[in-house]
Amino acid sequence: MKPKRILAIGALVTSAALLLSGCSGSSDDKSADSGNGTTLTVWVDSDRLAVLKTAAEEYSKEQGVTIKLVDKSIETMKADFAREAPTGKGPDIIMGAHDWIGGYVADGIISPIELGDKASEFSDVAINAVTYDSKIYQVPYAVENIGILRNTELVPDATPATWDEMIAAGRATGKKYPFVVTQNGPEGDPYHVYPLQSSFGSSIFGLDDKGEYNPDDLTIGNAEGVAFANWLGTVGDVIQGDISGDVAKQAFLDGEAPFWLTGPWSVKEAQDAGIKLAVDPIPSAGGQEANPFAGVKGFYINSKSKNAVAANDFLVNFIATDKIQTALFEQGGVLPAMTSAADKAASDPTVEGFKNAGKNAIPMPSIPAMADVWTPWGIAEGDILTGADPTATWSKLATDIQAAIDESK
Repeated sequence: MKPKRILAIGALVTSAALLLSGCSGSSDDKSADSGNGTTLTVWVDSDRLAVLKTAAEEYSKEQGVTIKLVDKSIETMKADFAREAPTGKGPDIIMGAHDWIGGYVADGIISPIELGDKASEFSDVAINAVTYDSKIYQVPYAVENIGILRNTELVPDATPATWDEMIAAGRATGKKYPFVVTQNGPEGDPYHVYPLQSSFGSSIFGLDDKGEYNPDDLTIGNAEGVAFANWLGTVGDVIQGDISGDVAKQAFLDGEAPFWLTGPWSVKEAQDAGIKLAVDPIPSAGGQEANPFAGVKGFYINSKSKNAVAANDFLVNFIATDKIQTALFEQGGVLPAMTSAADKAASDPTVEGFKNAGKNAIPMPSIPAMADVWTPWGIAEGDILTGADPTATWSKLATDIQAAIDESK
């Protein structure tokens, strides 16, 4: 027997399909309709295609709605959707990262999702990440954060709780690098360094009364940020400004670094290289807890979709299920956003490690103002690591970001 909620939504879908004569959200979707005449076009990357095919087939069989899956590169998906959606040519549903929300909402090209009671089945950080202006705009399927990859043959014990202790343990191995993290030269890499910054109590934006990032409250230049900048100026021998992602990776794979600050995307290569791994929480450099950014992946609904009810039904009642969330994890290896699936996934020690490392994770800001932050933020960190005056550099960073935000309004 079908759940009552699905039957109710299915009835609405049928009515909508009769009224709309089977139109889909994309003007170039000419595939034959089936069942009630509704066709949903879904953009998804090749890695998720097989799992979505299973969900699509089940949904089509149960609801009589055709699901047309389109294999799209994640590298171009964001921009392609932003270009096509306003014209009515985009898909009904698109897969993507949660930090696209702010720009998409500003452009008016995605619709809120009626997740209902299902919201309580997801982790708090996932729901917080996909909530914008008190509305949920994405059905999440994965939560990703960074942690410390530790070579257990070099350092058998868990990563120490403080930066100084970790670096001391790294130096004691006698290896070339006591610790590696991506820096990418003058462009920096503030995403990876942010957990260390946050351990000084430094944030980017304050929160409004709804607990969401407030673009009118830039906090990066406060006293805590300056304290972090001054600390950063003392560790250029460890967080070396000219270390790229490839250099950091190779040092760890070659056994020349016992600790690597990275994400779950690095696990397979390390395992394939024969490194015996553990994943630990990120130590504190400033005395407070380290808060890595949480990146959430999920699915959006096109605001121009003529089949929004069916799209919402498919996402809420088929994608937001333990079965599909688990299948997406098994394919991609990223912690599921749904707590029941996440708990099962954490039976894998590396997944459990990243889950523990993300207990203090905070959503990466998705507000449009972040577009004015990333580049100058990274450059300022790169400059400080290579000898620029920390206080003056950080003060100028805050001033420049605020000016860019003001100009964007």
